[in-house]
Amino acid sequence: MNISELSEQEILRRQSLSQLREMGIDPYPAAEFPTNAFSTDIRQKVDSGEWNVESEDATQLPQVSIAGRLMSRRIMGKASFIELQDSKGRIQVYVTRDDICPDENKDLYNVVFKKLLDIGDFIGIKGHVFRTKTGETSVHAKELTLLSKSLKPLPIVKYKDGVAYDKFDDPELRYRQRYVDLVVNEGVKDTFLQRATVIRTLRKVLDEAGYTEVETPTLQSIAGGASARPFITHFNALDQDMYMRIATELYLKRLIVGGFEGVYEIGKNFRNEGMDRNHNPEFTCMELYVQYKDYNWMMSFTEKLLETICIAVNGKPEREIDGNIVSFKAPYRRLPILEAIQEKTGFDCNGKTEDEIRAFCKQKGMDVDETMGKGKLIDELFGEFCEGTFIQPTFITDYPVEMSPLTKMHRSKPGLTERFELMVNGKELANAYSELNDPIDQEERFVEQMRLADKGDDEAMIIDHDFLRALQYGMPPTSGIGIGIDRLVMLMTGKTFIQEVLFFPQMKPEVRTTKSEEESED
Repeated sequence: MNISELSEQEILRRQSLSQLREMGIDPYPAAEFPTNAFSTDIRQKVDSGEWNVESEDATQLPQVSIAGRLMSRRIMGKASFIELQDSKGRIQVYVTRDDICPDENKDLYNVVFKKLLDIGDFIGIKGHVFRTKTGETSVHAKELTLLSKSLKPLPIVKYKDGVAYDKFDDPELRYRQRYVDLVVNEGVKDTFLQRATVIRTLRKVLDEAGYTEVETPTLQSIAGGASARPFITHFNALDQDMYMRIATELYLKRLIVGGFEGVYEIGKNFRNEGMDRNHNPEFTCMELYVQYKDYNWMMSFTEKLLETICIAVNGKPEREIDGNIVSFKAPYRRLPILEAIQEKTGFDCNGKTEDEIRAFCKQKGMDVDETMGKGKLIDELFGEFCEGTFIQPTFITDYPVEMSPLTKMHRSKPGLTERFELMVNGKELANAYSELNDPIDQEERFVEQMRLADKGDDEAMIIDHDFLRALQYGMPPTSGIGIGIDRLVMLMTGKTFIQEVLFFPQMKPEVRTTKSEEESED
């Protein structure tokens, strides 16, 4: 890196790096530093009485080896208090010159600790646990080891006259530099630990039900299983364009044809569409398919699944989201989509032609055009007037066939299908069907999708001839569901923006300027 691009703090830290090496101290040692405790463990064992820290004999006190970032320090002559942050939390460490430099050479304390160590450096501490006179659980350092030198200063918040300075709260910076966000902003790491709990609990429920976790291709020759615009790449070895998958559905149903009772996959999907508070082009989805089941069974299974996850994350089946108390306790309301539209708009789509529905949309001031078929128009109506109104978990059921090219026809309602979408807090969380297993009907649905594509619908499905061939070998009655993991985590953690539950959300390319360019702009 050009030295002219560095800040004054960065230059000073690099000078400290050089001085450490000149003193024979490796700022990035390769040797293992074994630890035997975390900050939270130490505090819990002291508070519970498991560890006695009242003895005046240091050899009788709990001996610990801990490591983490130096986050603050108060130097008071020959002694100092520092705050160490490890992977679980923070703890105070008491450091004296004579303890860490028992011989005549006091350089480690006088030079290294006072001048060459910086906030953000990783250090290792060996010592004993005690309570300060103010009652704070602390570690008395007997050894101090530099483990990794930090060359960029952390944005540590400072307060003056009640005003906070150097807060790291700009959303773009937080999402782009998540590694800094995790270090300095309280609660961020907890969100991602809760995300891990969501996925772990989801997997546990499915495994205990006897279903098999599988993996299917991410690169696909046909973008199938959903209505979405795909990302396109090129496979050099085959000299053909390929698609990043938009769904795992068609491959998972091939496995049901092959004889699996139930299969699921938790993996990444990619849709070349917009980014907003609810959408990221790369997202995590769980899809599950179970033979001999229908969408009614899947609704009941989903209720129990989400209730279990909410309890695992929050300790109860309710969660406050955007100021609303949302209950995931079963059962949930079930409402046919056409009834939902009529309930919110007064317009009954039953028996209406495509032109009549389009005319009503235009009457309502909606931006619709001739490329939109009947299903797309109904979907737009629901999105405009209904979707955002369902705060408590609600199954929207019985979608028109035009909206559901992979779904079995409804057993008692002509023109409709056995499909539901689960709405929570005004957003879709899950999509599920009684799966279409009639290969002739499926082929006709694919052909209709191609007609929509010819009209200009760039989200229409492409005919997957291999999938049709698989269905011709016979697929048993099956129910399937897809649940958006990112949105599920948003709900379970009470987050408003999808970027808050993704470690590294998609962002516009970073614009980099050199210091000389900044000065010329001034």
